[in-house]
Amino acid sequence: MKTGVIGAGIGGLATACLLAAEGCKVTVWEKNDSVGGKMNQFKKDGYRFDTGPSLFTMPFVLEDIFKKCGKSVDDYLEIVSVDPICRYFWNDGVVFDSSVNLPDTLKQIQEFAPQDAESYVKFLGYSADIYQKTAATFLYNPLQKLRDLRKVKKSDFFKIDAFSTVSNKVDRYFESKYLRQFFKRFTTYNGSSPFIAPATLNVIPYVELCLGGFYVKGGLYKIAEALHKLAEEMDVAFEFNTEIKRILSDNGKVTGVLLKNDSTVEVDALFSNADATFTYTKLCGTDVIKPRAKQQFKDIEPSCSGFVLMLGVNTTFDNLVHHNIFFSDDYENEFRQLFIKKQTATDPTIYIANTSYDEAGHAPKGCSNLFILVNTPYLSDEVEWTDEFTNAYGEKIIKMLEEKGLENLSKHIDVKEYITPKDFYDLYYSNRGSIYGTSSNLPLSAFLRPRNKSPYLSNMYLTGGSTHPGGGIPLVMLSALHAVQLFSRDKNQA
Repeated sequence: MKTGVIGAGIGGLATACLLAAEGCKVTVWEKNDSVGGKMNQFKKDGYRFDTGPSLFTMPFVLEDIFKKCGKSVDDYLEIVSVDPICRYFWNDGVVFDSSVNLPDTLKQIQEFAPQDAESYVKFLGYSADIYQKTAATFLYNPLQKLRDLRKVKKSDFFKIDAFSTVSNKVDRYFESKYLRQFFKRFTTYNGSSPFIAPATLNVIPYVELCLGGFYVKGGLYKIAEALHKLAEEMDVAFEFNTEIKRILSDNGKVTGVLLKNDSTVEVDALFSNADATFTYTKLCGTDVIKPRAKQQFKDIEPSCSGFVLMLGVNTTFDNLVHHNIFFSDDYENEFRQLFIKKQTATDPTIYIANTSYDEAGHAPKGCSNLFILVNTPYLSDEVEWTDEFTNAYGEKIIKMLEEKGLENLSKHIDVKEYITPKDFYDLYYSNRGSIYGTSSNLPLSAFLRPRNKSPYLSNMYLTGGSTHPGGGIPLVMLSALHAVQLFSRDKNQA
């Protein structure tokens, strides 16, 4: 069977490998000149940066994909645990190293928030309970047909805390401002606001703090490279710098794709790893999806976007580890500016990945590669990412970091590069420049994401962070597993 995959992001790569394992002839079309999508890399003057995800969780999902393809992930990647997982800084001097090592964690909490030590353990138990109630019924379930809902216990549905917010639930557990802010941080992993998003997202701390945080030797882009290598070994064909102009269909079924050069390619089934909103509003005609339905997709709220500053600096900073977070003083106001006012935060929380802490080859000797990420609104009329605005915002972040302890940072910069929300849209056609797919700011939004099988075309399937079950490396790979499972189900019933 001849299958096509739009986009060589990690969802598209995983899909291509799984389809090849099913015996399909697979072609992947990628508009850019390399694989990985938002998981990519940048190199300049001896400095190397991952430009997308920087922390890896749930590696067993990737292991499962390789196993289904008859391979072992260990032959392609060296996956290592990260400890501490992340170092958190507050402006009053408190520093906290998060870890899966519970005794060490509690020892730290006794120093800066002793009243919350017992609550920390209880909250992880609460988070684990949400995971147990959502894993089999949601994360590992395609949720496409009634049969997929048989595993869903009605009693569990009302116990996943969908009708409280992350913030409200966290505040009930903790008294200190430190742990309140720490646990509200995890909601940003899928680009949502802890003050709006359902408390169901309190499952994320369990995934990181109990199952662990991981890194891939050489950088996380190695994941994309490994999937690409696996796909080529399975005779998947890749066509780079090749953009899809239109999905062709007849009588409710995909027949092929029209490329940007106006040539056509026939397929028996199509998988889109492009953003779901882009797929339905730009690639499908009004004969397939009516204007009202297209507008509904346009109205889907995307996740937040981000401003990336990559600095190659000719010094090191003793206070930085691999992953670092510098918190803002007023978290609620920060998210109000991002999600309500659609403005860049005046006092943003700043994340720094410093992979040269563990990888000497990622920066010249005695130097550091600082990947700096600040959450921003998705594209709107409120912020125009001109060169002037971008440069000014970058200088502001650098000055803030100097004030937070990275002394004389501006005097040590060898390399400086930016990625803005506009770049995310231009490069990847992500919905309004979002970087985590669809937001989860509504009580049941996690259950209402675009499905992995199209309801409009009987042989089209969707993968990626904008689809079920969500954004982030493991969930995107799960979307590929779901899409191919649904494809196999359809093929067997034909």
